[in-house]
Amino acid sequence: MASTYSFDIVSDFDRQELVNAVDQTVREIKSRFDLKDTKTTVELGEEVITISTDSEFTLDAIHTILQTKSAKRNLSLKIFDYGKIEAASGNRVRQEIKLRKGLSQEIAKQITKLMRDEFKKVQGAIQGDAVRVSAKSKDDLQAVMQRLKEEDYPVALQFNNYR
Repeated sequence: MASTYSFDIVSDFDRQELVNAVDQTVREIKSRFDLKDTKTTVELGEEVITISTDSEFTLDAIHTILQTKSAKRNLSLKIFDYGKIEAASGNRVRQEIKLRKGLSQEIAKQITKLMRDEFKKVQGAIQGDAVRVSAKSKDDLQAVMQRLKEEDYPVALQFNNYR
């Protein structure tokens, strides 16, 4: 039997599910009557989604479609970091949506502080853009998971490497 158990807290998303959600969004834009003639483009880059369309009204509709398709594919809406809406050439608007991945140092410090304050038998260590949590009891680790799920962090949290 292992002397200590551990898991990692990360903020990540399934890239293929995001590709599928963006693809479904583009298909719906092409088929919807109110969006058909807007010449809207949705481009998925490595770390950003770029939307170009003819008005802020259609941009809001595209946000709704993208969020709906992402939620159906079990992607957290917290991965989207909406940039400001820019005016583009030809009376169009453009917006970049950055994709959040990894825990920032501030959030990692908040998580470890919460664990130090509330769980005396649990240790937390920041490792790059993840937090390693270890304890002698699996029950303590599960209590930490439950407590972190109750908090509302600006990023989506996942728990992996549970051993």
